[in-house]
Amino acid sequence: MLREIRISDTEKIRRINKKELGYDVTSSLVSQQIKTLAADTAHHYFLVHEDEETQELTGYVHAEVYESLYAEPMFNVMALAVDQSHHKKGIGKVLMQALEKEALLRGLTGVRLNSGEIRTEAHKFYEHIGYESNKYQKRFVKFL
Repeated sequence: MLREIRISDTEKIRRINKKELGYDVTSSLVSQQIKTLAADTAHHYFLVHEDEETQELTGYVHAEVYESLYAEPMFNVMALAVDQSHHKKGIGKVLMQALEKEALLRGLTGVRLNSGEIRTEAHKFYEHIGYESNKYQKRFVKFL
């Protein structure tokens, strides 16, 4: 079952982010970001997948509206993560299909995402659901 994100999802999302995406951050940061970003529905979109029998959160997607001077507005996937014990059950596909439907409802022209170079299984998944890689780039960060 798909539903909106809740503050009570904080710890499960923190664990999924650490295990599946490699982001080890505090529960307080995850909680604060859920509060802030989920309130900004014009720019951010969240959906979680919950197992209907156990009510366990099994995965989630977070996208933001991507706008630039060189492209029509799209959704940019910030995170798509499914707990490893629930891989290969179609959860990621359902989350992405719901995101695509929301993009159409908002009049956006598509969905874009970045995926780490070594995440080859994720790349296969995205290709399987109709996405294509059209750019190679490096990411640069300067923490202040």
